[in-house]
Amino acid sequence: MSVSTVAADQSVCAPLPVLGRDVTVPLVTGGEVTYAALDYAASAPALQRVWDDVAAYAPYYGSVHRGAGYLSQLSTDLFENARRTVAEFLGCRADDQVVFTRSTTDSLNLLAAALPEDCRVFVFETEHHASLLSWRDARVTYLDAPRSHREAVETLERALADRDPHGPALVCVTGASNVTGELWPVRELAAAAHAHGARIVLDAAQLAPHHPVSVAELGVDWVAFSGHKLYAPFGSGVLAGRADWLREAQPYLAGGGASRKVTRRTDGGVDVEWHESAARHEAGSPNVIGAYSIASACKALTEAGFDTLVARERYLIEKVRAGLAEVPQVRVLSLFGDDAPRVGVLSFVVDGWNSSHFAAALSAEYGIGVRDGLFCAHPLVRTLLGSDPQTQGECGAPEAAPGEKSLNAIRVSFGAGTPDEHVERFVRAVRELVTDGAKWNYRTEDGRCVPDTSA
Repeated sequence: MSVSTVAADQSVCAPLPVLGRDVTVPLVTGGEVTYAALDYAASAPALQRVWDDVAAYAPYYGSVHRGAGYLSQLSTDLFENARRTVAEFLGCRADDQVVFTRSTTDSLNLLAAALPEDCRVFVFETEHHASLLSWRDARVTYLDAPRSHREAVETLERALADRDPHGPALVCVTGASNVTGELWPVRELAAAAHAHGARIVLDAAQLAPHHPVSVAELGVDWVAFSGHKLYAPFGSGVLAGRADWLREAQPYLAGGGASRKVTRRTDGGVDVEWHESAARHEAGSPNVIGAYSIASACKALTEAGFDTLVARERYLIEKVRAGLAEVPQVRVLSLFGDDAPRVGVLSFVVDGWNSSHFAAALSAEYGIGVRDGLFCAHPLVRTLLGSDPQTQGECGAPEAAPGEKSLNAIRVSFGAGTPDEHVERFVRAVRELVTDGAKWNYRTEDGRCVPDTSA
């Protein structure tokens, strides 16, 4: 879709109101500017709708589940209704469970703790560390980075064909890369997993804020995502999907709420009867506000309409890509090629620039917040950069001369709350920094590149 085509559509969809949209920040060169938050892939700003809903509920906050008081019963209803809202948002099947966690990382660690004995796990090296590192007690097979959707499916099929077909197996795959923003062939990978007797969990941390996610339509067994990337940054996440492995596993945390009945034995020990519902893995006082904020964000995105949100985001993506393409020194990172569909996440390197230096200049001189580094996806970024895993880039000096390999990258990310001006300012800033250089001197402080204000 061309920029001009989407430009006509985006007029019907203004950015969704988010907190911080009017915040101003100081520039090292003098004056202030409205902050351009372009680090949505790390944490998206809270939707104003979410904040308003939480503020309206806060005076009625109470203990959940066993309280007899009115506020406790109100909070319990709100918490359980949030579970139903999330299940509807995710297109869950009738017998799926929705477990509230702290984040995507927490969700995947919970699932890892629930794996059957001798379960094999298959993970592409391109995954976020949450997916790469959660499976400590399982036998993990790491798959090489594919360069096309077809290669991804074929690589998985070969790996699954070589395993013991009678043992349990799990595939973990992202829906959208947190480095390149590229969409993965989730439905095809799920079909391949099931054809070989394996199950699949979808890391939807970067997908759910940008595209509709349906557990049933994609054919995945579980989906995990974080509230703080879904415009609900109140410390909550979700693991949703098949109940059997979760019901048969020991509770993720042992304690009140997870236990249905506890009795003393004559030998001095205790017998515990655990819940079989989602409560089995939600011991302790739950994060009611976190769960409610996720449900509020789910409703807000659904009511805004993903078709409209996706169309406008494509318009912003093309605006950024077109602007970066005009700067020859910039190289956008990609696994599947320039034409691959993606969400609003792009990573790039700039010839002759240290990534931390470039990101610091964007912040200090233009009021633009991006991210630099390896983005908790070290193997993927190093594969894309062709860099030595034993080498770390220093933040204070140029890390790569023109033509040399960069050690880190810069990531720009945006979403439903991003106005046109933010991406336009970003593109202009990239062009000016490459053409004219930074206006300020920078130094290393605690491993970060910062403006040198000592003069």
